[in-house]
Amino acid sequence: MPNRLKRLWPLLAINLCVLVLGLLHVLSPAGSALHWSFIDTIENLAYDSRMLLTMEADRDDRIVIVDIDEDSLAEVGRWPWGRDKLELMVEQLFDQYQARLVGFDVVFAEPDDSSGLRVLERLAADELADQPAFHDELANLRDELDYDQRFAASLRGRPVLLGYYFRRDEAEANNRSGALPPPVLSAADFRPNSAHALEANGYGANLAIFQEAASGGGHFNPEIDSDGVVRRVPMLFEFEGDYYESLSLAMARRIVGADRVEPGYAGSGPFGDSGYSGLEWLQAGGLRIPVDERLRALVPYRGRYGSFPYVSAADVLSGAVPDEVLHDRIVLVGTSAPGLFDLRSTPVQSEYPGVEIHANLVAGILDNRIMERPAYTLGAEFIHLLLAGLIMLALPLLSPLLATTGFAALLLASAGLNLWVWNAADLVLPIGSVLVLIMLMFVLNMTYGFFFEQRNKRQLSGLFGQYIPPELVDEMSANPQAYSLAAENREMSVLFSDVRGFTTISESMAPAELADLMNSLLTPMTRVIHGQRGTIDKYMGDAIMAFWGAPLPDPDHARHAVEAALQMVARMHELQAEFQARGWPAIRVGVGINSGDMSVGNMGSEFRRAYTVLGDAVNLGARLEGLTKNYGVDILVSEFTREAVPDHAFREIDRVRVKGRDEPLTIYEPLGAKAELDPGVRDELKLYQEALRLYRNQDWDLAEMQLLNLQQRTALKLYAVYIERIQFFRQQPPGDDWDGVFTHTSK
Repeated sequence: MPNRLKRLWPLLAINLCVLVLGLLHVLSPAGSALHWSFIDTIENLAYDSRMLLTMEADRDDRIVIVDIDEDSLAEVGRWPWGRDKLELMVEQLFDQYQARLVGFDVVFAEPDDSSGLRVLERLAADELADQPAFHDELANLRDELDYDQRFAASLRGRPVLLGYYFRRDEAEANNRSGALPPPVLSAADFRPNSAHALEANGYGANLAIFQEAASGGGHFNPEIDSDGVVRRVPMLFEFEGDYYESLSLAMARRIVGADRVEPGYAGSGPFGDSGYSGLEWLQAGGLRIPVDERLRALVPYRGRYGSFPYVSAADVLSGAVPDEVLHDRIVLVGTSAPGLFDLRSTPVQSEYPGVEIHANLVAGILDNRIMERPAYTLGAEFIHLLLAGLIMLALPLLSPLLATTGFAALLLASAGLNLWVWNAADLVLPIGSVLVLIMLMFVLNMTYGFFFEQRNKRQLSGLFGQYIPPELVDEMSANPQAYSLAAENREMSVLFSDVRGFTTISESMAPAELADLMNSLLTPMTRVIHGQRGTIDKYMGDAIMAFWGAPLPDPDHARHAVEAALQMVARMHELQAEFQARGWPAIRVGVGINSGDMSVGNMGSEFRRAYTVLGDAVNLGARLEGLTKNYGVDILVSEFTREAVPDHAFREIDRVRVKGRDEPLTIYEPLGAKAELDPGVRDELKLYQEALRLYRNQDWDLAEMQLLNLQQRTALKLYAVYIERIQFFRQQPPGDDWDGVFTHTSK
């Protein structure tokens, strides 16, 4: 198992558990222990968001709402109005305005005694029983004062549908009032176990005299979700084995002239037999009304309050409404007055007249614009959740940037696909569980990664924090198992730097001032080394030992070491002005660099150990630092380092044997990148290289002349060193077998 996968197995196990719980949520019924109710809340919010994004937001003039509003109550009187007023309203709607269909979103459950007819009849039976004139006058007035009969007569023969409601509370079981219209279906009309409509145990309906006179009726029970919002309305309610239609379905069915309602099953439609035969829609003539497993339809809200024309009921009674507003219109009579308690919370508005909910449904049914959420979307949700979970399981294996990008892409793709299906197919696919799963797994991954990486960083900081910069600790924390303090051989580069004449400097300064100087010197030098990904081995008084290539492998270790040395010298020159201002002496450093195989690891004794490098290549680096003062240069590198940095320019200094090493080597001074080298320096290097050739050929006179010319051009100590050697070799020739190597006998 790869190291990263092995390290992440606890996180993968946690994520897998979350995925399994999410799948169990999808498969578990609402109310069960494994069904997370908060996801239902998120699902509702997601549904509302899609509704708000895609609703048409224009006005539909086909349906007009006659509003028993505050102005009507102020003008006509408090509700309920006398049935004579309602008789006048019906006659006005049909006789003057020629409405096409009228539906009442109110219930006429009690007799109207406001005319005084009942009082007159009691007087005729008791106190005025022996007054023939009274009886004759009562007979003449009876028809005029019987408001219920007058209202019933206004309904008879006209396309009027009355609303009523069902009761479902156990406390109101068998509480029945009024007369129900005929049911549209019975249990025998459904396939076995296919119909699961909401069951009623009571009802509040209209007086029989009204229901018998009307063309029909329908219930206006909304389905209120757990958050108090109306998103669905039952198209059918079951009562004692019979099924009763909603007011909106009854009105739409009457508009298209459909005599009956038929259940529609999957597999019986245009796509043939799919093997799944759940009840998915109701058919009424050419109307197809999608329903869910409880025979509820989603309300296709057109927009906010006022998506349909409203006219005041008082204006209808007085005939003040322009004829064209109501002519051949579908009319719903209801109320927007807060005191009559028919304001509902909906996805589009928190206070929304219930009568406009029915208007939206009627329009949606007529336009075949009802969104579908069939039972098989459960399977789609399960598959979507499974795929999203598997993708999220793989993200911890990626880098944090790729994992975050993948999370965002998956979240956007899931939401985008869901919205596309909503628009293109009028299909409501669940999205809440998927969004929760993706975000929860992402938070888990990030939280685990944060604490795990912090722990790794603390561990690595404990191991390497005193040696390497924090940014390298960050890199190492991505795969901490790859790094340890165990000793091993690697090809690396080592750097030694030392302050020239430090003993003399230290003797002239007070201890506190000396400590301040060392801090001011070593801090910027360390920053340079860290900036080039170097590891500080140790501080030795005024000296620094650093290396490249461990604990992090560095294929460019030689380049980074050389560039660090050049920057250290440049930074040292910048510090001179500051040191001078503080009264400190001018300081120069010598730097030696070598590259080669070294042993690196935690080394020392049982009392004290340190992460360091050892080996002949390390010793050579230290010798090179000591030679810098002999040649008057700031930096010396070995031929091995020079070969590893081909794009830098170097001045060949000498071929030497250093103390403790028999093999000769060529040493160089780095000058910077070739592309940035000054043309004058490039010309001087050519002349110097020619002088070296003459020197090694023992052509002392020409070599000396060349070096003297160079010395006049640039007063380098290096030229003086070679002039001095030429003078020595004139007196004591090295012999014909001389290889041009100079042997140093001191460190």
